[in-house]
Amino acid sequence: MPGSPVSIGCAVLLSPGAAGPPDSGVISTVLQAIATAGGQPLATAGSLCQMVNSVSGVPYVLPIGPGGSTSVLINGQPLVRMGDMIPSGPGVLTIIGPPAAPYITDTGAP
Repeated sequence: MPGSPVSIGCAVLLSPGAAGPPDSGVISTVLQAIATAGGQPLATAGSLCQMVNSVSGVPYVLPIGPGGSTSVLINGQPLVRMGDMIPSGPGVLTIIGPPAAPYITDTGAP
């Protein structure tokens, strides 16, 4: 799904979550520092999300699974964009937003 790249603070939703119902969270760590937009490092597969279990309220860390843009790679990892649905952990991680730079759009396939 084409979309704008995201960075730290972007909201994400994991469905199903660790205990069944969807878990919510944010991208908390981007492991690459080569590519930035608007002064923010762009998230790639392998970036870390701080999630909250929707049943127990326990926080946990979830790496973004192997997925994202097929046309833009940074350090060999696919760029993560708004609207991407990436298999991660026990479910599918939906990247909600906001974008790091709304004036940039990757139109490549998921």
